[in-house]
Amino acid sequence: MIPSTSKKRPRVPYNRHSTVSPTTSLRSTASRSARLSSTAALIDSFPDKTISENSKKLRRTSSHPLLSPTPSSTTSFNDLNTADVILRLFLDPTAPIINVSDSLNSIDNNNQPNVQIYLHSPILRRAKYFSALLSDRWQHSKENPDSAENKIDQYLIPLKLGVAPGSIEVHLSVLELLYTNDFTNVINSAAVALDILPVALKLLFDECADYCVKYLEAVPWSEEEEKRVINLIPYLREEESEELLARISPPKYDSCEEMLHGLILAAIHSSSNMAFVKAFVAKLLRDFSSRDSARRVLEKAFETSLKIVKESLEDYSSPDFRGDHNETEAIQRLNLHTAMTNGRHLLWLVERMIELGVADSAVKQWSEQESFTADLQRAFRDDAWRNIVPGFPAVLLRCTCKLANAVASGTILAARQVRMKLVKDWLPVLIVCKDSALSSMLPSHKSLYLELEDTFLRIISTLPMSDAQVLLQQCLSFSTRNVEDCPHLFTAFNTWFRRATNQPQGG
Repeated sequence: MIPSTSKKRPRVPYNRHSTVSPTTSLRSTASRSARLSSTAALIDSFPDKTISENSKKLRRTSSHPLLSPTPSSTTSFNDLNTADVILRLFLDPTAPIINVSDSLNSIDNNNQPNVQIYLHSPILRRAKYFSALLSDRWQHSKENPDSAENKIDQYLIPLKLGVAPGSIEVHLSVLELLYTNDFTNVINSAAVALDILPVALKLLFDECADYCVKYLEAVPWSEEEEKRVINLIPYLREEESEELLARISPPKYDSCEEMLHGLILAAIHSSSNMAFVKAFVAKLLRDFSSRDSARRVLEKAFETSLKIVKESLEDYSSPDFRGDHNETEAIQRLNLHTAMTNGRHLLWLVERMIELGVADSAVKQWSEQESFTADLQRAFRDDAWRNIVPGFPAVLLRCTCKLANAVASGTILAARQVRMKLVKDWLPVLIVCKDSALSSMLPSHKSLYLELEDTFLRIISTLPMSDAQVLLQQCLSFSTRNVEDCPHLFTAFNTWFRRATNQPQGG
């Protein structure tokens, strides 16, 4: 669940163990590393003197630091000669180290328990945290003007950090940005933005925080970076987090199913690279985490395509001849082409449903098509379809064969009534297709017919003997000129007669 956002930006306690260590991402930027290295070198070059000694050497600005509207153009980051503030960055020994692996990436600055840098109060005041801190210290100085501590330490600002390695490095980066405003060059990856944003929020450096947020809105994230964004969202204002939340928060509860359904429609209606698109969507469906969602979207698409096929066949089987003959013929062709196209869609959907084990509903619907199969028989007895959609019967019989095979093999556990109706409604269609194609049967069609015959006979063997008796008699058309070529038919009848002659145990 995405955490809710607050309307005001709070002061964020910087805790490096809740995010990925910034060390690696920051050090990956060559220009950034050069600047930070020079800073570190300057820090290391400072003599090990007391704060009092260093404070005495600080040169104060000519005007009151809190009254200076803009920083001097001659000031630079960590400039001992012009600084009026000594800032200590030190590790907090009481803070726990959660992410132990980060310690392997620690850098020299972060191994130092105490880093001291020289800064300028007018520039520090760009961050509201320092502005408030400096104001408090000046008020304290006015109240105790003769205090020895004020004379020596009134500009010393301690900043406590968590102990996770990398925190000092990131703080130095943010402090330097107060001087340079070089957000474009420094914040050049999502990882860097995610490292800098918590510190910018902590110091209330709004310009920096706003740039980080805008950068994150515009660039892609890795999965790990997305987790870090989610962790930071509660610390952003509502208007700041709106775009980030829009990327990761679904607009409504069924958006995944809506997306899947759209992908399925795109796959079955794609006119270019159809095979590639279908293969891609099929893999998405296999890998999708919610099988129930996949079931619902496939069933929805199946019902839509089946409805179109049925309506097209109904219009073809009962045409309106009141118009011009040529117009009527064109409409008939259109009806058959529409039925053929959506029949292919049905076949692909049936394959996906069987593959995912969610074809139960499809089998049940396929077994309840008495009117549809009657229209098919009328259409296939007419030779008009041969020159328009010669492959249409095979497409529908392949759908039937795949669903019937799933039932006969036990992949789909269908009720007795469903099994009986499946054979009863679709067996006549098979017989008509065989009869109409005897003179010009393609080898692929012949193997399809034989497979469906065998599957129907296996399903019949699962039915009560009274139902099997009626259906087996309709299967006599499966016989061939050479009786040795239909062993499946002999097996089915022999099984029925063996059962019929067996006396019940205990009878």
